[in-house]
Amino acid sequence: MTASPEQVARFRRLHESGCFVMPNPWDAGSARALAEMGFQALATTSSGFAWSTGHADNTVGLDLTLKHLRLIAAAVDVPVNADFQSGYATRPEDVAANVALAVETGVAGLSIEDFSGDPAEPLFEFGLAVERVRAARTAIDETGSGVVLTARSEGFVWDRPDLDETIRRLQAYSEAGADCLYAPGITSLEHVASIVAAVAPKPVNLLIHTPFTTVAEAAQLGVRRISVGGALAKTAWHGFLDAAREIAEDGTFSRFAGLPDLNGLLGS
Repeated sequence: MTASPEQVARFRRLHESGCFVMPNPWDAGSARALAEMGFQALATTSSGFAWSTGHADNTVGLDLTLKHLRLIAAAVDVPVNADFQSGYATRPEDVAANVALAVETGVAGLSIEDFSGDPAEPLFEFGLAVERVRAARTAIDETGSGVVLTARSEGFVWDRPDLDETIRRLQAYSEAGADCLYAPGITSLEHVASIVAAVAPKPVNLLIHTPFTTVAEAAQLGVRRISVGGALAKTAWHGFLDAAREIAEDGTFSRFAGLPDLNGLLGS
């Protein structure tokens, strides 16, 4: 089932002005908690979800991902953006087929990245990368859903920190039909400002997974959308591991003090 037209329209409106934070839950409970806090949209996280299944990022397949997207989209009333990685395919026509399946899960947006899966040559060749974005755009348009397409360039994630190449790719992805542009891994505010200017008037998503800036600073740079990737999931894992380590090593339970009332939070 596709997202409702009203939900997709609401998600699109969020990208038109101002700056909004779209945090990343990793399961239905964390999604509901974030929605209860008043966030206007959410995004899935491939890493956070993978860790919850006992696996590393980039190892969970298409079928399990589609099931996860349906679960998150059904858990909340706010728009959900799908971290759809590289489309779970290489060829543009296969990306298109998988994007059509993702649209059917009820998400209001999805992202396609240019990571090839090969650490030696981590980015798809430029022409192929552009065609993959164009194929995703066509697939969405053929559904008539209006789902928001975000195109990601992964050079700064995979040790290819070339700002000029990143901008070249994002501009080409914009021309190929991406609604929003995204270069995860960038922590230089000067680089952020350059990307915002280069792809204007298209909106830019900024990943904040370390405390290098604030929402107010990002908004001043013209960033429209902020996500946190797997950082919230890591924060939860950090608390869990610290508490378990204390039990294993010291036999004490000090971290069990002041715990939240999750039944109260999620019982409504």
